[in-house]
Amino acid sequence: MTTSLEDLFVKTRSEKRAALIGYMPAGFPTQDGCIEIIKAMIAGGVDAIEIGFPYSDPVMDGPVIQAASEQSLRQGTTAREVMATVAAVSDLAPTLIMTYWNPIERYGVENFARDLVANGGSGVITPDLTVEESDPWMQATVVHGANRVFVVALSTSDERLKKVAANSSGFIYAASLMGVTGVRDSVTSGAKDLVARLRTVTDKPIAVGLGVSTPEQAREVAQYADGVIVGSAFMKLVQEAQTLDSAVARVRELAQALSAAIAEEVVRS
Repeated sequence: MTTSLEDLFVKTRSEKRAALIGYMPAGFPTQDGCIEIIKAMIAGGVDAIEIGFPYSDPVMDGPVIQAASEQSLRQGTTAREVMATVAAVSDLAPTLIMTYWNPIERYGVENFARDLVANGGSGVITPDLTVEESDPWMQATVVHGANRVFVVALSTSDERLKKVAANSSGFIYAASLMGVTGVRDSVTSGAKDLVARLRTVTDKPIAVGLGVSTPEQAREVAQYADGVIVGSAFMKLVQEAQTLDSAVARVRELAQALSAAIAEEVVRS
C-alpha cells in the first residue's frame, strides 16, 4: 500500500512537473492560525505540506524559522499540537512532519510513527538523523507504513548518497546550500549538481529545499528536481502581516505565484 506522498509524485511525474511543497511550523502564529495558513497554502496550489516540530535547538534553521519556532514554543506547542495539525490538514494534501531526532526519541520512536500515520500523515523528514543510527526508526516506519525522508547536502560523498537513497522513501531531501534555511537571492548551482549526482544512484523523487523563496527560483529548481520546497518565504509573510486574514491572503498569493511558475516550466519544456 502506498502513501499519499508516494501517490503525489506518481501524479506529478505523469504531468511532467515538480511538486510544490510548503513548510510551516506547528503552532505558528497560533495553533488555529497555523491550520488556516496551511489551508491557504494548499488552496493556492501547494501539493504537499511539511509541518515543523518546533524545537529549542534548531541547528539547521535560519533566523526566520527560529523566530517562528520560538513563538510557537512560548505558546505551549507540544507533540500533541503537532499531531493535531497533521490531523487537521492531511485530508487536504500529503502531510509530513519535519523534526529533529530528539523530539521523536522523547515521544517514543514506535509511538511517533504510529501516531503520525493514525493522524493521516505520510512521513517524517529527519535532518539530523544519520542512516547509520536510524535502525529503530526504519523498523518503526516499515511497521506503520510511514515514509522516512533523509537529507543530503552538497558535501555528501557519492558513496553516502547511495546509502541515503537506498534507505529513503517518499522522496530524498536535497539541501541546496551549506548552512541554514532562509530566504536568499538565488539558488546555488550546487543544487543542480547534487540532484544530478543523486540521479545516478536512484530513481526515487528528489526535492530541493533551503533558500527557494521566489517564483523565479521555483521555476529554476523545477527544471531538474521532482519537488520544490518553500518555507521561510511563507513564514516571513506571516511575520510581517498585521492580521491573520492578511497573512492568509498573502500566503495564498505566494502559493499561487509559485505554483504558476512551476506550471510555466512544464509549458516551456
